[in-house]
Amino acid sequence: MGIDRGAELRALHVAGRPFILANVWDAGSARMLVARGARALGTSSAAHAFTLGRPDLGQVTRDEALAHAEQLVASVPVPVSGDFEDGFGADPEVVAETVRLAAEVGLAGISIEDTDLPGTEPYRFESAVTRIEAAVDAARSLPGDFVLLARADGVMHRSYDLAEGIRRIKAFEKVGADAVYVPMPPGVDGLAEVCRSVTAPVNALAAGSFTKLSYDRFAEIGVARISLGSSLARLVHRTIDDTAKALFEDGDFSLLADGMSGEDVDSLLIDPGHLGEAGRS
Repeated sequence: MGIDRGAELRALHVAGRPFILANVWDAGSARMLVARGARALGTSSAAHAFTLGRPDLGQVTRDEALAHAEQLVASVPVPVSGDFEDGFGADPEVVAETVRLAAEVGLAGISIEDTDLPGTEPYRFESAVTRIEAAVDAARSLPGDFVLLARADGVMHRSYDLAEGIRRIKAFEKVGADAVYVPMPPGVDGLAEVCRSVTAPVNALAAGSFTKLSYDRFAEIGVARISLGSSLARLVHRTIDDTAKALFEDGDFSLLADGMSGEDVDSLLIDPGHLGEAGRS
């Protein structure tokens, strides 16, 4: 019998002792992060879209997201959670089918948001809750464990306030969501309020002003999981952009000297499982 990656992912969710969910965009970034100690990985809808030459506007299809996730799952010996946007459809049964398909490609869990993509407006409250309930029912019908995280993204998009975000995650928890997430609440106090409002594990996003918080501060607030979103991918793209400007505008090649050596990269790709265990000890 194979390893139950869903159970492995679930066990990592401990309030006050968060794990870092490292969001990756290809097998190489996945293997490097596991080699450095990542205990679980996540896809990133934005980072994946960037690899396809598309903006982060809900333009990746479900089939593309599933194929991408399957490649990542096959590349590493740790649980992988999928950033599956709004479940790739408004209808609750579409969301439920997305859960089942995600499990089939080996994902340990997925997140489902309440944004009616490709726009930024949220689904109405009742619809948002019904969609999460359908996802939970599908997850519970699976043969293995599967972690369903429910997102209230309207605070980040400024389409509703924190009070509404908390109302939504409370409802998501009530219908069975395993973990909840309000990306980019208003500051540390807002994040602490989110954590106090539910008993389910809370995900926090290390982006914007929250990058100034230490791991210990996230733990103190009561966070159970810290995700990177597209932050790491955008850091890589910043390096590409800065270097390209130097090359094509100034004829300056000096930034190319700052890269990792090929040998160092190779060493992180050869055996991420072994190195990852060392990084977690």
